[in-house]
Amino acid sequence: MAYTDDWESLMNGVFGPGGRFKAAPGASAPKTGGSAALPDLNAALLEQQKRLDELLKQQNAQLKTQSDATAAALESSRQMLRDMEDEGLLARGTTDVKPEHLGSFEGLAAEVRQTVLGQDAFVDSVVRAMRRPFVLGTEAPAARNVILLTGGAGTGRHFALEETARCMAARGLLQSDRIATLDLALYPNSGAEKLFLQDLYAALHAPGEILAFEHYESCYPGFLKTLSDLAVKGSAPLSSRYLVNKEGILVDAGTALAPGAVSRIDPCGKYLIFYSHKGREALADKFGAALVSALGDVCETASYTREDLAALAAQQLNALAQKIRTRLGLTLSAGADVRDYVAAQCTAQKGAAGLAECCDRIFRALSEYCLRTDETLTGTVTLTARPEGLLFRLNDGPEEPLFDLLPAAYTGALDAIRAEINELVGLAPVKEYVFGLADNLQVQQRRAAAGLKTTSLSMHMIFTGNPGTGKTTIARLVAKYLKAIGALKGGQLVEVTRADLVGRYTGHTAPLTNSVIESALGGVLFIDEAYSLYRGEQDSFGLEAIDTLVKGMEDHRNELVVILAGYTKEMETFLTANSGLASRFPNKIEFPDYTAEELLQITHVQAKNKGYRLAESCTEPLLGYYARWQAADARTAGNGRLARNTLEKAIFHQSRRLVAEPAAALDLLLPSDLELKEPEE
Repeated sequence: MAYTDDWESLMNGVFGPGGRFKAAPGASAPKTGGSAALPDLNAALLEQQKRLDELLKQQNAQLKTQSDATAAALESSRQMLRDMEDEGLLARGTTDVKPEHLGSFEGLAAEVRQTVLGQDAFVDSVVRAMRRPFVLGTEAPAARNVILLTGGAGTGRHFALEETARCMAARGLLQSDRIATLDLALYPNSGAEKLFLQDLYAALHAPGEILAFEHYESCYPGFLKTLSDLAVKGSAPLSSRYLVNKEGILVDAGTALAPGAVSRIDPCGKYLIFYSHKGREALADKFGAALVSALGDVCETASYTREDLAALAAQQLNALAQKIRTRLGLTLSAGADVRDYVAAQCTAQKGAAGLAECCDRIFRALSEYCLRTDETLTGTVTLTARPEGLLFRLNDGPEEPLFDLLPAAYTGALDAIRAEINELVGLAPVKEYVFGLADNLQVQQRRAAAGLKTTSLSMHMIFTGNPGTGKTTIARLVAKYLKAIGALKGGQLVEVTRADLVGRYTGHTAPLTNSVIESALGGVLFIDEAYSLYRGEQDSFGLEAIDTLVKGMEDHRNELVVILAGYTKEMETFLTANSGLASRFPNKIEFPDYTAEELLQITHVQAKNKGYRLAESCTEPLLGYYARWQAADARTAGNGRLARNTLEKAIFHQSRRLVAEPAAALDLLLPSDLELKEPEE
């Protein structure tokens, strides 16, 4: 090494080659045994010592430069890994994994529990399920493991799996933390076969080693057989010839004998994971016992305790405080009262997701506060929970309601729909019930804001009454009204009759009915003349449609409102078709027949909408006419249809009269235009 060479050169310079002393230039050689040469020797040693010190300084400087360069290289490498994490090329946390944890499950469950709170036993079971193939061994292309993740909504099933996959990828146990998800509700009938196979093939060949399935309850049974074969047999045969095109998409080859045809689908060595709110029994009902036997693990979440929710709320508030500091430049101060307020936002429908929604509202409200001024706000914003909601205070300022900062909800549509319902003639009991839905929702929202328990009322309804009493009109308005008040996500109205629900051959009815239900999710399914679904005990197709409807209402009770309409007597018979049918419809609304005065009012409204007006002299003839028909047989008369038909006939007769009277008013209807046919006795 250079250091050794410099030292040898130095010693040779002092003592000479072979270790003999070398005098300084100009000095005489020392005499043996004399002391006169000592001063010269000391001077030489001091001189050489200076040279040695200088060399050591240079050596240390070189070593320090190399150390700094090494540290810089290491930091640059770590930064590159962090950048790759941010860009999704590496799992988050990869750079922080301890060397002894690489390729190991040791301490993995404890690591996941640091972020997934309140579900310790569930996390342990998920980690055990993911570890199982590492212990038992598997051979591709068979599935690594088949797992059922079950539990209530918002209990952390998805988040626990995502965090487990992330930690495994960071440790090198998975090549990627990506999870491909297939929503099986998108394939409700046999017509979606090609789409299902294409999506399944793409998901199995997507990056990552985990494939999760959602909503298997709403999938066409034939496709579930394919998934069962993947899990149980290790592959699923294809009934047709398929090819994989240049884009990697599975396409139907038809009858062509093309090389490279795909005859089966393999699991590609992935974990196959099914999400469900139900357990093994429900899975067996849909897939059969073979799939349940093939399950490697069943992992079930537990309901959150009060302590769990408090910990989750604290976690959410900590994340919120960091977000407020980064985005708004403010420090958040919140006590146990705010933590408990946030924890109370966990509901049966939303689960722990309600906590995140609450914190998001808090952030948006404070953002609105900051946006009201162009000055930079600094200091501490303090939150306080009160029975009426959250209050906030910036530094030493006054307390103000927090959520009042949010823009007022748009109520134009709601006001317009309320006005439209109010303008309907008659139907006082119907209007009272519909408006009561909004009152109940508002009260439940206030209870949630106050941290109290909430309840959701069943909104399935039965409209009974004679023809023309406004059942279909009200059903359409109810769909829009429920959307406007926030009770439904979609608000669409799907109108069907028996022909849309009952199939033409055995095995066709259930998929057809399920398809209709799927199309109405988030809105209202309105079945007019619903009694026609039941034509007696021998009507197996109709009974199958009713059974499927009842089950669909139970499976999607928070996503769907079903309204049945029909004549009163026939609907009473219809409700006996299924033992669970009547209990699904707690809201039975009778639409009364219109009075003569109400029919006259309807006639005026319809005439105005068409650009006509009735002469005052038409009032008495119409009142008498309507009264006689309603007294004779309101069902046959048609109620509102009687008013519409009477007006249309009057408009027709007026046009003939105007041909003979060119100067007459074009918009005025006279008694002579009315055709008042008396009811038969």
